[in-house]
Amino acid sequence: MEFKDYYEILGVKPEATEAEIKAAYRKLARKYHPDKNKDAGAEEKFKAINEANEVLRDAEKRRAYDELRAGGYRGGEQFRPPPGWEQNRGFDFGGDGGGDFSDFFESLFGRAGGGAGPRGAPRARRGGDVHAHVQIDLQTAFDGGRTRLALQDSSGGERVLEVKIPAGIQPGQVIRLAGQGHAGMGGAPNGDLLLEVGIRDDARFRLDGRNVLHVLPIAPWEAALGATVPVPTLAGAVDLRIPAGSQSGRKLRLKGRGLPGAHPGDQLVELSIRAPSADTEAQRAAYEALRNAFADYDPRH
Repeated sequence: MEFKDYYEILGVKPEATEAEIKAAYRKLARKYHPDKNKDAGAEEKFKAINEANEVLRDAEKRRAYDELRAGGYRGGEQFRPPPGWEQNRGFDFGGDGGGDFSDFFESLFGRAGGGAGPRGAPRARRGGDVHAHVQIDLQTAFDGGRTRLALQDSSGGERVLEVKIPAGIQPGQVIRLAGQGHAGMGGAPNGDLLLEVGIRDDARFRLDGRNVLHVLPIAPWEAALGATVPVPTLAGAVDLRIPAGSQSGRKLRLKGRGLPGAHPGDQLVELSIRAPSADTEAQRAAYEALRNAFADYDPRH
């Protein structure tokens, strides 16, 4: 469980007045209200704002929270209520948030009951979502497939999940596993597991959105005269025609050979001319003949 910095959530200083807290709350509540803001994460932000206001607008709750915060806790740090902290102090749960409070809030001020007040039976409450990261290779991102993920649960044990990776997924996208988050209370469903996808570096390809870039080494005569050479793609090698007179840095496009999707990406093949070393008399003579044949050519001009 993470410590919540309610002052940071409302964007006010710890010494803020009641009027300043009210003004900050109203401004943020209008901005993130789910009826007006349909952005991803707006609803969770709205709940956090309501919870922060529930604590900071109430003098008794705020005094208890400030006492705890003075112990050096900061937002995002792992938190457990200190020994001797009394839960269920009879606080009023009639806030604007409708009682939809986090585990952190309820660990400090108790849990809102159905019709019996704070000391009643726990109300039904959906479990919290769990956020995690999963790293996959570029080939899996292209093909799709399955990967195993080990997660530590709240009891310190470990559970292993098999995650289905959709073909064409990009870094930063989130996979939702329903019911794999924190347990619900009072018969409510579990939260979800939200996996943010990262893609490991690949020795052959660099990802740019849905496009992939591959640097292809070619010989000087292939660049000068043109050639057809094999080039690797994520779907297997294909033949690529190199136009005569190509230079290093030129990019050739393989349409639709990037990551799949509604609008598939392309593969961009960047040419890199590599000159072989002259290790024999015949090879040195060949370079001498080449130099004589192009005596007027200055590559630095």
